[in-house]
Formats: sequence, C-alpha cells, structure tokens
Amino acid sequence: MKPKKTATTGESTSARKGRSLRIVKALRREYPDAGTALQFSNPLQLLISVILSAQCTDVRVNMVTPMLFKKYRSANDFAGADQGTLETEIHSTGFFRNKAKSIIGCCRALVENHGGNVPSSMEELVALPGVGRKTANCVLGSAFGIASGVVVDTHVARLASLLGLTKNTDPVRIENDLCGLFPREEWIYLGNALILHGRRVCVARRPKCRECVLSRYCPSSTAS
Repeated sequence: MKPKKTATTGESTSARKGRSLRIVKALRREYPDAGTALQFSNPLQLLISVILSAQCTDVRVNMVTPMLFKKYRSANDFAGADQGTLETEIHSTGFFRNKAKSIIGCCRALVENHGGNVPSSMEELVALPGVGRKTANCVLGSAFGIASGVVVDTHVARLASLLGLTKNTDPVRIENDLCGLFPREEWIYLGNALILHGRRVCVARRPKCRECVLSRYCPSSTAS
C-alpha cells in the first residue's frame, strides 16, 4: 500500500510526521523555556487572564491583572463583582463589556458548581460561560500540566498553515491535525512555542524567513 499523500504539501503522512518532529526539536533548541506569557499565581488567575487576552496583547493583560487580582482574590469575589465597576477596571483590554460579563458568569458557575475551584477537565471547563477550547487548553496545560490538546490562537493557526501542517481554517480541526502529528508530550509546549515564534520571527506582515530556525522545514519559506 502506498503512503497516503497530504493535501497541504504532497508529502506522505509519515513524512509529515517526521518533519513535525524536526520542527518541534528546532523550536526546543530556540525556545527551551517557552510557556505562556500571562502572569498568574493559581488556576483562577490564569483563567481570568486568558479571558481578558481575547483580542488583546498579553503585555496589556499583565498590566491590568496585578491590581485586579489584589482586589478580587477568589471566584466568589469575581462572582459578586459589580459589572460596571469591573468593566472600568478591565477597560483597556478591549471588549470590556463582554469580558466582564464572561468573567462574572464564569465565576458564578465556579462557585455554584465547583466550590469556587477551577475544574481540571476539558468538559467542565468548556461548560463555563466565556470558556472555549483555546482557553481550556491553556488553563489545563499551563496551570495543571494536563496535555488535553494544542492551544490554537491566530499565531498557531497561521504558522500551522504556513508550515504545511494543516489545510483547515477551523481552530478545532487545526488542533486535531496538530495533535495527530505531534506526540502528546509536546502538545503543551508546541502551542506556546509557536505563539512565541509567531510574535518574534514569523510575523504576519513581515516574516523573517532568513532568521527562522524552521525555514528548512517550511514549504512557505522565502529563504534561499
């Protein structure tokens, strides 16, 4: 039986898996300590930070959260927050009305259904208001060390496409493709490393292909 060809690069599935392993090895050499840039002390703080990070830089979120976490120390505190006040406190992160509503609703659900604790399963996390797979994967990976999947944000989606690792545009399908190519023990690291690489080197409008450690493995590279 001939190896199955992929729709992205024309290479066989086995060859693409081999290239994927070389990609993650190159990333580990370049970014040995890649992790989430969000600053947190416990799972609840990370959950709130990830909700705030939607359409906002991690740098901005990290500027807002110290005072926020000093005032709101538990899920119960956030659950009882005045929405208007919370909106003002997180205003600079953008989409503050929806984010405040999600934070309060999420924390009320934590108090009512989980004793105020952040659950450590995908099913329970995505059932919370304002929490999707990306947020859940981030919390599970960075707060609990649980490799439930790969965090797929705009950087990861873009790089996965450029690297010929997926032909999909839907985040869940991209995640499925990546999980099928990389060992589970690399899932947590992979999302964080690709996000970091997308910010530093494979920048959307001006990719630095000549400086990229992945250029030899990237069918989209313009490096000679």
